[in-house]
Amino acid sequence: MARRIRLIDEPESRLAAWSRRLALFALAVAALSIIIVRSGLLEIVPALTTFAAALVFAALAVLLSLPAYVVIWRQGRTGLGSAISGMLLGLLLLVYPAYLGYKATKLPPISDITTDPGNPPRFDTLARQRPPERVAYPGAATAQMQQKAYPDVVPLQVNAPVKTTYDIALALVTKRKWHVADARPPGPGRRDAIIEATARTPIMGFRDDVVIRVSATADGARVDMRSASRYGLYDFGANATRVRSLLEDLDDAVGSAPEPRPEPAKKPQPAPKRPPKR
Repeated sequence: MARRIRLIDEPESRLAAWSRRLALFALAVAALSIIIVRSGLLEIVPALTTFAAALVFAALAVLLSLPAYVVIWRQGRTGLGSAISGMLLGLLLLVYPAYLGYKATKLPPISDITTDPGNPPRFDTLARQRPPERVAYPGAATAQMQQKAYPDVVPLQVNAPVKTTYDIALALVTKRKWHVADARPPGPGRRDAIIEATARTPIMGFRDDVVIRVSATADGARVDMRSASRYGLYDFGANATRVRSLLEDLDDAVGSAPEPRPEPAKKPQPAPKRPPKR
């Protein structure tokens, strides 16, 4: 008679199983924190605390996967897939915050960028939505750090009327899907055209406020811009990138825009005829 050999499955490594569980839990917690920020259900501090907890769980998942590999190799246990998935998911959550941390070591601790530190555009409508201590421009120290880190953030000079420049800037803001809080075109008694809007970061959806000021010059118009985060000491270069991007697009759009046609002069209307005297 042929013998039947009974195969006994080796038990799964508990370390590998817990690595995968922690990674999945960290992923769920991170998704929850993003939902909290984007929906505005809670204040920013609880949302960031939730995301920080997700990073802690992700780090634990990566750490547990390392001894899990040793146990699987030495004791022949199963669970290699769980250990690999735990490590990969954990690293997936950690890699972007680690990249931001690296950028924070290379960039100054500022989160308010403007093309005109001497006379920065003011938040009026959006001032009610920002923390009171973050309404005014921080001052000379921030301006010095900005000049050193972002020397190319300067005002834009265009050879176009203020109204044309304002219209194109508003179209670019709308195209970027920023929420326009206020838009004031040039008009009688109004020296500058102003656009106030709120942009959101791609992943977490943090709110950064933007104000664009278009002023008349002898040769056309000058555009100044300010982009400031509502919270946080570091912006990781996001505000400077936003200012550069919009001003570059605005410069290109104004340069390719057709010149406005001058309005035809109105013909003087003839004076009404007087009835003949009798």
